[in-house]
Amino acid sequence: METPLFIIACYRFLEHFKAIKNASEHTIRNYAIDLNAFKTYLENEWICNAKTGNTKPKKISLPEKISYTDTYTHRNTVNDDLLPLKKVDRKTIRGFLAQLNLEKQNKRTIARRLSTMRSFFRFCQTQNLIQVNPTEELENPKIEKKLPVSLSYDQIRHLLDQPDTSLYLGFRDRTMMELFYSSGLRVSELTGLNRLDFDYQNLTIRLRGKGKKERVVPITKNAANWIKSYLEHAERHLDSKVHRAEKDLHAIFLNKLGTRLSARSVDRNFDAYLTQSGLSGAITPHTIRHTIATHWLENGMDLKTIQELLGHSSLSTTTIYTQVSTKLKKEIYDQTHPRA
Repeated sequence: METPLFIIACYRFLEHFKAIKNASEHTIRNYAIDLNAFKTYLENEWICNAKTGNTKPKKISLPEKISYTDTYTHRNTVNDDLLPLKKVDRKTIRGFLAQLNLEKQNKRTIARRLSTMRSFFRFCQTQNLIQVNPTEELENPKIEKKLPVSLSYDQIRHLLDQPDTSLYLGFRDRTMMELFYSSGLRVSELTGLNRLDFDYQNLTIRLRGKGKKERVVPITKNAANWIKSYLEHAERHLDSKVHRAEKDLHAIFLNKLGTRLSARSVDRNFDAYLTQSGLSGAITPHTIRHTIATHWLENGMDLKTIQELLGHSSLSTTTIYTQVSTKLKKEIYDQTHPRA
């Protein structure tokens, strides 16, 4: 049986999920973050504590083909040679989890790290890189289920009014918000949209969701008009700072340089509008997805249809909105009833 270094197995795992499992860049990036955390723990336990002189842990960089590579440092072959995969056992995993608890990491983070470890060592076992999976029989931390945050229609309307639509980029941002609320897109689905995905006549868009699964969803006439006007905006067709040959002619949403807008830019812009709006709480673009799902349910749409529109693989994921809807109705009742 081949017994490679831990980091070699990591790269094989990431490439497998990218090429074979068709995982999104977001998923690959999260796997790498979790593997980096575990690698740092191994270096601290096996190298620093052994007083070998190597005291600065290095991170696992993502494969060059995947974006976000600028987030990670390059491989450190000195430390890597001291981290054999076969040395990891159940005690090692338990020590890692204990360390995360000592660092007061929240339970969701710990659960995600353990989930990544399970997937990684299961992959190693199927590839005959290890005989025993060290994550077997380990219990997941108990996590309190939190209901998704949902906004009222007035709050949504207030948020939509924040971008200055007299400016080209403000017009773009309002268009994105309208589309978020129209069809409950994920950020990655929105930034991945191409012009050919937009069907103005039939009021639909084609989305590529998790696992690159495609689905066609309806959009409102209002959102379609915003997209059409944005695509025809005069400033969109002006020469940008990017050479004409480098401009993205396929993407719907562009940055100020004329190339495809990134998910990070969407999040950053959204944070600015959130601050400007004065709305409180942990509100993100994904909150609008939760909000429209709740509003659909409250207006009589069945769960199966909501599941298909949102691209949920399991109906159980969608049923949580029944609880959100009940909670929201109770809050509105308490706020509006004269004797509540």
